Amino acid sequence: MKLQYGWVVVAAGAVMGCIAIGTAFSLVVFMPEMADKTGWSRTGLGVAMTIVFIVMGLAAFGWGALTDRYGPKPVVLAGALLLGLGLWLSSRATSLLEFQIVYGGLVGASAGAVFVPMMATVTGWFDKHRAIAVSLVSAGMGVAPMTVSPFAGWLIEHYDWRTSTFTIAVVAWVILVPVALLVRRPPPEMSAPMNPAAAAAAGVAAPGMTAGQALRSPQFIVLAATYLFCCGAHSGPIIHTVSYAVACGLTLMAATMVYSLEGATGLAGRLLFGFAGDRYGVKPALMAGLMLQALGIFAYYFTRSLGEFYAVALLVGLAYGGVMPLYACWRASTSRCAPLAR
Repeated sequence: MKLQYGWVVVAAGAVMGCIAIGTAFSLVVFMPEMADKTGWSRTGLGVAMTIVFIVMGLAAFGWGALTDRYGPKPVVLAGALLLGLGLWLSSRATSLLEFQIVYGGLVGASAGAVFVPMMATVTGWFDKHRAIAVSLVSAGMGVAPMTVSPFAGWLIEHYDWRTSTFTIAVVAWVILVPVALLVRRPPPEMSAPMNPAAAAAAGVAAPGMTAGQALRSPQFIVLAATYLFCCGAHSGPIIHTVSYAVACGLTLMAATMVYSLEGATGLAGRLLFGFAGDRYGVKPALMAGLMLQALGIFAYYFTRSLGEFYAVALLVGLAYGGVMPLYACWRASTSRCAPLAR
């Protein structure tokens, strides 16, 4: 029964990831309309998304500490409430600077309350099939461009951006708050750490290591640097896919569908690379995904027509969607998810 409830936590994490990331990235769909109606530059609006990424990463440290102390449920519930608040206040912003601060700060912080705590919680629920469980949570985030983005596209075609943003805030509250109540800590016996000998053999942190020691470890530094450059590489194309496609002559809905295709193939990539991580080890799967991502991002330079956009979106979505859950799989474990360090 305990293991079965772990899959409930996986499902809850997938739904919350979908809504949290989807609402945060609704700005990608709203950006052309917002720039035209407000006179704010697309570069300035892109900065707001950059702030979202930065704040999400920094806030994850605080949310992670709160998860360790109080458990994941109050953390994700607080994130759900904060997300709706951030979107609502953003819809009332009267200047670009105000929008950047409110959207980037509040929405970024709230998204961080879902991603890291849920990834950490799910890994504690599983001894076997950990990579696929984490990939399923991440797959929820991959579904966001297929669900929230088309909804955002429909809203912006029928209403102004302020009404559309407020509507998404209400939808986020309605869905996230009850789903957050389903989240539970993993049972203590399922999240017990490895003994020092097993940890050393797996190349992971030994029990009793302090946060400071972990942050200074070579494994953490290499993993953090890889994650930083990986996200830095694909965040630009993701943020500006819709705007770039519109600039190339595509309609807003066609450009949104290109972005949605990235999400669809990202979902497939999460599952594909999750199985690969379980079978062959995380490190080889991650390296293959990063090489594929680099190739896809480079191809955007030559992309102009709708068919080309679809082809590149398929490749980029498969790659960046596939590598994201693999970072979360490296933890003290006897499963096939551990060998990132080998």
